[in-house]
Order: sequence, then structure tokens, then C-alpha cells
Amino acid sequence: MMNQYDCMIIGGGPAGLSAALTLGRARRKVALVDNGTNRNRVTQESHGFLTRDGIKPQEFKNLASKDIESYPSITMMDQTVIEIIKDDITGLFLVNTSENKTYVTEKILLATGIQEEFPLPQIRQYYGKSLFSCPYCDGWELRDKPLAIIAENEEHISHMTKLVFNWSQDLIVFTNGHQLSKKIQNDFEQKKIKAYTNAIKDLHGDDGNLSSVELEPGDNILRAGGFVVPSFYRPNKFAKQLNCQVDENGTIMTDGAGRTTAAGIYIAGETEKGGPSSLMIAAAEGFKAASSINMDITIERF
Repeated sequence: MMNQYDCMIIGGGPAGLSAALTLGRARRKVALVDNGTNRNRVTQESHGFLTRDGIKPQEFKNLASKDIESYPSITMMDQTVIEIIKDDITGLFLVNTSENKTYVTEKILLATGIQEEFPLPQIRQYYGKSLFSCPYCDGWELRDKPLAIIAENEEHISHMTKLVFNWSQDLIVFTNGHQLSKKIQNDFEQKKIKAYTNAIKDLHGDDGNLSSVELEPGDNILRAGGFVVPSFYRPNKFAKQLNCQVDENGTIMTDGAGRTTAAGIYIAGETEKGGPSSLMIAAAEGFKAASSINMDITIERF
């Protein structure tokens, strides 16, 4: 069949791109399907990836795509997958897209990642430019600046504040109407970290650069950036629909090498844990899952 593949990779972030490269080099017929909705598309710079520190995510993607173009067995598709159905008789998968295309594949690699939900919709205006969620990725650029920590869960507040304190000690915590325990308040006071438990009315700034946080009583607190703790969700239900088992923490269960509990279905990157990951770790997990896919195909066909 013209549209039949050894493996279809759903998602073209670092995990999917790495997996495609690995499978292409293993002479597998691969389709990489991506619709450009990866969550780091709003980021100005990506950090912590050796030889590419500070690169723009789109440039990283372009370079990876250029690498992949060297392997004729890889097809890249700008499409959106809307349905994956397993044929119980053949064991193959039918992949349907919103462009009314149908493809057949022996293996599926889910690398669609996750998306963020924020405690305030206004955060989107600043996210990726002056508000971030990962200090390891962006703490260096905000070092020693007056920063805001915006989070609502006390455990998350404590963790993020302690972590960011390594890069800047000029911190103010905003809980958006959620109270803090006496212990956390005392911990912050000892480090001269002020915490506001009032609801946040608005964020102010220009062109994505935060300048202040406005509270409900009318106080306007000057800040030059900061970190937020979003909640995360998987943007599709493919893993559930394909009967991949999930543990009590929401992590998709695997053998540690990308194989899920559903035959023929593999995962890589942020899709597995439902939480954020670095570019380097995601790319490494893409390589690992691709190696499992290639080995399984090899054994099954030998």
C-alpha cells in the first residue's frame, strides 16, 4: 500500500524528531505527522541543549527537519491526527487526519507532548518572554532581577520559590487568593521573601515584558519577570483510546524503553509523564523509543 508505514510518529517536537531520525537511519519507512502546536513555540530561546544553547525553537525544528530530509524513507506531514484505530484482525493501525487522509502503519509512536493551563489567562501574554515555568531553562536570563512567583498550590509555591531563589533573591510570591501555612510564611520571612495572598486583578507590561502585578485591593507590585506553575494536560486522548495503561499519578506505564502496555503503541517525551521535560531529555527518550520500535520490527520480521 502506498500509504502504509512501518511507524507513524504523532508529534514533531524533539522526541518525535529524534525518533524519526533514528528510524530513518535504521531504514524504516516512517511518517512524522505534526501540526505545529508544540508548547515551546511561544519560547524566544531554548536552553540547556548542548551545541544549541539559546536557539529559537523554530530554528531547532528547522535544523532537525533538514537532518531528516537526508533520509528518503522519512515522510514529514503537516497534518492533524484526529483518530487512530487498531484493526484487530491485521494488527495494523488506521490513522485518520483532519485533512481527510487515511494512513496505515504497523507501529505508532505518540510524541504529542503536553499543553499548559494557567491560573490567570493574562499569563499567556507574557509566557515565553518574561514569565516562564522552568528555572533551569530560563533562570540564568532572569538572574538577580525582581521576580514574581505565581502559583496557587502551596507545595508548588514552596518548591518553585526555593528553586528560583538560587537565581534571584529578589522574590515576591503571589498566590492569587490562596492562603499559605504558617510554616511556609515563616520560611519565606526568614529569606525576606514577601508573599501576597490577595487575588490577582491583572498583569501589566509591554510587548510580553512584565512590569507589575496588580492585586484586587489595587496594589501594583513592580516586577520584571518571573515564574509560574501551570497545570498540564495531554492535548488528545489517543493513549486512553488505544488502551495504554496509566498509573495513579497519570503517568502512562511503559517498560522504560518506550513500549506501552498496548501492543504496537510507544510513547516518548512529555507524553509519558504528562509533565514538562527539557529538549535534551525529550530527544533522548525519542531515540530510546525508536530503538525499541526498530528492535521489535526486526525480531517480528526475521
